Amino acid sequence: MEYEAVIGLEVHVQIKAESKIWTRCRAGFGYEPNTLVDPVIMGLPGSLPVMNKRALDGIIKAGLALNCTIPDQCKWDRKNYFYPDSPNNYQITQYDQPICEGGEVEIELDGETRAVMGQHKKIKLTRIHLENDVGKLNHFAEDSLVDYNRAGTSLMEIVSEPDMHSGEDAFAFLTAIRQTMIYCGVSDCDMEKGQMRADANISVRPVGQQELGTKIELKNLNSITGVKNGINYEIKRQINELRRGNSITQATWRWDADAGRTEHMRDKEDAHDYRYFPDPDLMPVKIDDEWRNRIRSEIPELPFDKQRRFMEDYELPYTITSVLVPDRNLSDYFESAAKQNPKQAQAIGNYVVNDLQRELYESNESLEDCKMSPDLLLTIVNAVDKGVITKQIAKDVFIEMYKSGETADQVIERKGLKPDFDEDQVIAWCKEAIEENPKPVEDFKSGNEKAINALKGQVMKKSRGKANPQAVDGLLRKLLS
Repeated sequence: MEYEAVIGLEVHVQIKAESKIWTRCRAGFGYEPNTLVDPVIMGLPGSLPVMNKRALDGIIKAGLALNCTIPDQCKWDRKNYFYPDSPNNYQITQYDQPICEGGEVEIELDGETRAVMGQHKKIKLTRIHLENDVGKLNHFAEDSLVDYNRAGTSLMEIVSEPDMHSGEDAFAFLTAIRQTMIYCGVSDCDMEKGQMRADANISVRPVGQQELGTKIELKNLNSITGVKNGINYEIKRQINELRRGNSITQATWRWDADAGRTEHMRDKEDAHDYRYFPDPDLMPVKIDDEWRNRIRSEIPELPFDKQRRFMEDYELPYTITSVLVPDRNLSDYFESAAKQNPKQAQAIGNYVVNDLQRELYESNESLEDCKMSPDLLLTIVNAVDKGVITKQIAKDVFIEMYKSGETADQVIERKGLKPDFDEDQVIAWCKEAIEENPKPVEDFKSGNEKAINALKGQVMKKSRGKANPQAVDGLLRKLLS
């Protein structure tokens, strides 16, 4: 029997804000344990929550970017449970009136090769709701300690429909969520800092069956790659169990990345009784058209829309756009230069994704701090386009420009790279190459186009690499004809 997997994700994303969701207490990462706390965070008697409007703006922006419906009113509920990471013994969240309803996420799956765009499809969302994050348990050999610094941070939970069928789907879904949130400035989505976390609900069923199989909740997914690997392993495990005639019991499992396998944590009943009830200390929030429209006007062009535009307006190949677009700063840098010289957009793109990225990596610099501005980059693009230097020489010129902040012309002049010969000299070298290399000449005249490269190589050698290869090619063909 053939089986298929059905997967839904619950993605928690921290909203970027200076303070926490119900208090002025600072939000942050990397501080000494239990220093970002106050009476509200610790649930002390008499402390009352006050809504953080920055968190509301952030989740509305996220919802609009993901095509959610933003209702006219949302409210706050208490989700009651006891756990050491929640001092209040309840979490303020949204139960039946979330701030974002429905929605969808466009994803791209891997193509056949890196040069080919993959399949695009939409993953439906159920809702996005807002709540406070909880503390973090740190486990040691003989005890566990809790750090409440994370507790109270503004957190949104993005709940997908069971609309995915592989670890690759989930990987693409999380990648798209992360890029969208970063583009919109809602979150940095750094999984190492806990700013983005995901749990997966996985079941398998016979192909063609409409009813869902028994669900396994998979936790401890600490990276996007870990989500993909954990899901794919769990799918195979469940299918193998069913083929052996065993049943799947609803439970919570964890992904052990080091061992490369899932492990049973605890059995889980159909539903927890969290005894939800409206929070008595927070009023419902009304959202009008003016608020929605203000947030909508702040949403930038989203990644896949930008990629399609780059491919159409600048005629960039997928190999370039797939590197540029995931990084908003990098794509903005490219376009700042490309708008000034659209005809050289592909050359600009090549320099950005290859040479600039290489130098940034090797120097450990950020794009904002490097000396190579978009205007500076244009000087080397123009120098190559006008035939002042060859593409080969331009590689060394680029490195010098990156280090010094000089223009291409300044580097060319300083290093004596400008050709010190005229076209007559190039013609003379072409004639010498033809006379000295009868075999490639004969091969070319017999129809072997590639034979001309041997002659071009000789001319470039005579010119010490300074001759324009395109000009040499044209002169050789003219002489040989």
